[in-house]
Amino acid sequence: MFKRLFACLLLIVSTSVAQADKPLIPAPPQLAATAYLLIDAHTGQVLVEHDADKQIPPASLTKMMTSYIVSEELDKGAIKEQDLVNISEKAWRMGGSKMFVKVGDKVPVIDLLRGVIVQSGNDASIALAEFVSGSEEVFAEVMNQQAQLLGMNDTHFVNATGWPADGHMTTARDLGKLARALINDHPSHYALYSEKYFNFNGINQPNRNRLLWRDPAVDGIKTGHTEEAGYCLVASAVKRGMRLISVVVGTESDEKRAAETQKLLAYGFRYYQTHKVYGSNDVLQTERVWGGKADSVGVAVKNDVFVTIPRGGEESIKADLIIDGELKAPLAKGQQVGKVVVTLDGATVADVPAVVSEDVEKAGFFKRLWDSIKRFVMGFFQ
Repeated sequence: MFKRLFACLLLIVSTSVAQADKPLIPAPPQLAATAYLLIDAHTGQVLVEHDADKQIPPASLTKMMTSYIVSEELDKGAIKEQDLVNISEKAWRMGGSKMFVKVGDKVPVIDLLRGVIVQSGNDASIALAEFVSGSEEVFAEVMNQQAQLLGMNDTHFVNATGWPADGHMTTARDLGKLARALINDHPSHYALYSEKYFNFNGINQPNRNRLLWRDPAVDGIKTGHTEEAGYCLVASAVKRGMRLISVVVGTESDEKRAAETQKLLAYGFRYYQTHKVYGSNDVLQTERVWGGKADSVGVAVKNDVFVTIPRGGEESIKADLIIDGELKAPLAKGQQVGKVVVTLDGATVADVPAVVSEDVEKAGFFKRLWDSIKRFVMGFFQ
């Protein structure tokens, strides 16, 4: 009886200690916004969301896709930063926020790109759309194709500016995917989003993202506003090696979108961290190879493995290497032979390929024969 009582007490104490060691995370802030989302840019892990799949008009957040496609064309070499773009009457006449280009001007692509990103110029957006695709209408088709490639399945674009139009819709979740792509796919052009001013033809305009002045950790991304969409802001910030992306749409004022965004970012940085589990090409263990010139090979992860965890929760991470049966030569470096499953408190947070760290050539006839005999004997005893 005393043994049972002692065992129960041990269980209660150990459970209490485990619960005490577990990081405490309060409920996320409730924002005065139509929809919002907070994600870890490294892992894509969603930390906070509210109506993230609700379709909303994106206003000038649309220009994130416009600039993404221009960056794609630049990186492919299809266009160059110093290519001169002829400004059409349609671009010049476009209302709303402007870069103030004139009909017939010849403006370098890189200046127009800054006009889109920093000044939110509708005229610059149309000029680039026409330069890349011939017309804004065709460019919108490219935007929708790119949206599908990025997994933005609830998004449909009608124009390059975000000017109100029937069917021009997106979601906070899709905007988060686009923001990750901007940061990860085109880092050199993403740097433009941190620029506070852009002066063109003697007109110096500030970036509308107030957080660039308030928080040194913030380096982008884009504001938007129409009467229907409200005041919107997609922001990104880096602290202690962690990059967060926030999407806040449908607030009541310029000041409100900045303040509500700050709440989300502060919450994410305070209670979460990005933890690097393995580095690219880290050898996790060696595995027996049959029929090869080498008898063993290292098994590694091809890319860095990051997970998002509660701050201070490293002890709750568990990683398992699962090999897909016996390894037989020949093997090529980078060839997948299994997977690494990372769990946090029993829930899977990463599932990545496990690969061989080097080539293993096929052995000669006698070595392969000897390995076959050894496999047979081992199998017999097992």
